[in-house]
Amino acid sequence: MTPEQLAPIGGALARLLSPHAEVVLHDPAADEIVAIWNPLSGREPGDPSLLGELNELSPTDPDVYGPYPKVLPDGRRLSSISAIMRDADGKPAYVFCVNVDRTAFEEASRLLAAFAAPAHGQPRVLFQNDWSETLNEIVAAYVRDRGVTVDRLTRDDRLELLGKLDAAGVLSQRRSVPAVARALRMSRSALYQLLAQTRKEPHADPA
Repeated sequence: MTPEQLAPIGGALARLLSPHAEVVLHDPAADEIVAIWNPLSGREPGDPSLLGELNELSPTDPDVYGPYPKVLPDGRRLSSISAIMRDADGKPAYVFCVNVDRTAFEEASRLLAAFAAPAHGQPRVLFQNDWSETLNEIVAAYVRDRGVTVDRLTRDDRLELLGKLDAAGVLSQRRSVPAVARALRMSRSALYQLLAQTRKEPHADPA
């Protein structure tokens, strides 16, 4: 096993994770960096590895360590993982370290968290006269409570729903009938027929 044989692995990892990670190949016996791809840390081949006492590892110890945290001098935080390549005697021959810059992922996480934050209530001064919002809320709540789509509402369901909309004042608003008809997936004539019935024979609340 030589650095030249391991180089394609390092190059492939760096290409896959570019530009968010550096890949480093260490020689623990010489305590130096053999090769480095996408050097986020500014290190170069020949710089000290500073990996610690790898000679104390036994053949039964793990070959992969991490992910564990590291930090760059400019404050960027890394998630790192190290893989030990052993020789025929089970001793550490080389160590691959992959250091992933978490900056882009943390920024994306913050952005997603901001979008997922609970929305503020609608400002009443803007929406207090918006009967279309009331229409949408009543219809949405009705079908959600029954677990059906608007298309699957029965005639009795539509009568009850029209009663709720009428009681909320939606159907007394100018040009509301076409919007209600669209929301309930029905024609205006059918809506007028049901509305006449629900106003003539309002559904009684169950005892």
